[in-house]
Amino acid sequence: MAVVQLDRICKRYGGGGPPAVDDVDVTIGDGEFMVLLGPSGCGKSTTLRMIAGLETISSGTLSIDGRVVNEVPAKDRDIAMVFQSYALYPHMTVAENLSFGLRRRKTPAPEIERRVREVAEILGLAPYLARKPHALSGGQRQRVALGRAMVREPMVFLFDEPLSNLDAALRVNTRNELIKQHRRLGSTMIYVTHDQVEAMTMGTRICVMNGGRVAQVGAPLDVYWNPADTFVARFLGSPPMNLFAATLAEPGRVEAGGLRSRLTRWRPDALAPVVGRDVMVGVRAEDLSLDREAAGPEAGSVAGRVFAVEPLGAETLVSVELERGVECTARLSRGVQARIGEAIELFFPPTATFLFDAATTRAVPASAPLGAVH
Repeated sequence: MAVVQLDRICKRYGGGGPPAVDDVDVTIGDGEFMVLLGPSGCGKSTTLRMIAGLETISSGTLSIDGRVVNEVPAKDRDIAMVFQSYALYPHMTVAENLSFGLRRRKTPAPEIERRVREVAEILGLAPYLARKPHALSGGQRQRVALGRAMVREPMVFLFDEPLSNLDAALRVNTRNELIKQHRRLGSTMIYVTHDQVEAMTMGTRICVMNGGRVAQVGAPLDVYWNPADTFVARFLGSPPMNLFAATLAEPGRVEAGGLRSRLTRWRPDALAPVVGRDVMVGVRAEDLSLDREAAGPEAGSVAGRVFAVEPLGAETLVSVELERGVECTARLSRGVQARIGEAIELFFPPTATFLFDAATTRAVPASAPLGAVH
């Protein structure tokens, strides 16, 4: 079983300052596809490099398959890593690049040939085995980098933003290829990205990181519909979740500068700790519409003036300015006609409301998770 366990892992560099990775405590199950997601500088790549053995661990314990590997060299950890920059040998053919690691480990020649041929067929590289990297497209080079990891047949695959150098269409194709290979191999995979689409579509679970710490871990849709704090709520979603500052004067409803919302997902006792305090009310762009009836009899609303319209073909993004300069974005149908400067009111069902404590930024626990009712 290739279970990877990070027990209060920390990474500190010289010169003082906060740790690059701070108290990360995550267990990645056998055969799981775990995505480390977060903005640049959040510690996700450093965490991956500590798992790989390319960075020393300042404190905490890292275990792979039940064995503590803090002091084990990278070459002895039975992991394979795919880098963002391909890292192919330009003077070697595709076949030589694929077999390089096996040759270094003195794997018997017939076994090397078998594995290389098998992986080349899986990844569609068989016609290119005699070519060198300069004669390949970006997508083909990325597949060679992936294949070089696959022929190793390691316990754990590590991916450090492997699709960021590809164009949009090729990213989609290669992403689907990775999903397919994970299902075929059943191997444990840990994947670093700042791209939320990759995280949502590829991960068995996602680990959202912020400032070197774990913000939330869970299944992609669970994290999307039940974010632990305002950072996760804003980071996971495109456009980001709309957040409105308000003061909760009474348990059942909230109003603030163009926003009105019924808080039907929370029992009065759940809201009691934040009554009279500043809160943040969240609504996702896709939950806003121009149809009051579709939002239900207790619909919430936001009102303001249109300041931007982005027709994207399949949908239209409409940005609205509320009172005091607060901005809100709605994802509406492609047929919507909105004019700059036009007064507009948008509606949303009460089950689509999120609530956060403004002081702590933490979510106020609802009576039922949003995914269960939304």
